Amino acid sequence: MFNMGMPELILILIIALVIFGPKKLPEIGKAIGKGISEFKGAVSGEKKEVKEEAVKTETIDVEAGAKNNHKQNN
Repeated sequence: MFNMGMPELILILIIALVIFGPKKLPEIGKAIGKGISEFKGAVSGEKKEVKEEAVKTETIDVEAGAKNNHKQNN
């Protein structure tokens, strides 16, 4: 996606330091890190929910099929 090496990252850090100042930079870093962490948690949580619903759906289908087969045998 982006081909950024160490010189580019250092340049971005220097620009951020000039714009925000040394006191505000750690707070911004914490906020960005927290945001990324929450985003990852939300994405993995959605994947979990989708998998859980797929398992529930399969279980319901299996039970319904077993009930239907049982009724047909009687």
